[in-house]
Amino acid sequence: MKIDKKLLERSQGVCELCGKDHNLQVYVVEPETYNENHIVICETCSSQINAPESMDENHWRCLNDSMWSEVTAIQVMAWRLLQRLNHKGIIWAQDLLDMLYLDEDAQSWAEATGEGNKEEVIIHKDSNGAVLQNGDSVVLIKDLKVSGGGFTAKRGTAVRRISLVYDNAEHIEGKVEGQQIVILTKYVKKI
Repeated sequence: MKIDKKLLERSQGVCELCGKDHNLQVYVVEPETYNENHIVICETCSSQINAPESMDENHWRCLNDSMWSEVTAIQVMAWRLLQRLNHKGIIWAQDLLDMLYLDEDAQSWAEATGEGNKEEVIIHKDSNGAVLQNGDSVVLIKDLKVSGGGFTAKRGTAVRRISLVYDNAEHIEGKVEGQQIVILTKYVKKI
């Protein structure tokens, strides 16, 4: 969809979510029953909105600024994206959601697609209470016998690029001695 003059003027020629000024396009904030539901976004924002599994949390730190827009469609989109990040366990997303105020109509619009209706977020914490995220490195604080592995993972072993088990806050996965194993979070410390 070609960007009309009114939208281009409102956006000042930049993405209304992240501020980039190239590869701009019009995005319709669903459902289309709401007035002024078009925003200008860049190709990067568009690709991540349309493929939530590829969301780069650092790219979306821009929502800290764009969520304060006076344009309701931008506020709604910021709320939806923060909900997605929050459901991935991104702590700063919840902080921004706590600050973001939407009036009753905007809140109804934001929730119209079902965004934000997921179950409570599972947060993984190490033995000291530090929040763990995918890709973190941890160290074992106790010798652990690996069931079915035939070895003991020794205390002090570093486990790099862990994966979170999203249905259980007490479990993470990582490679130890070349084998992918499940580790209890109470036996690790974030590096």
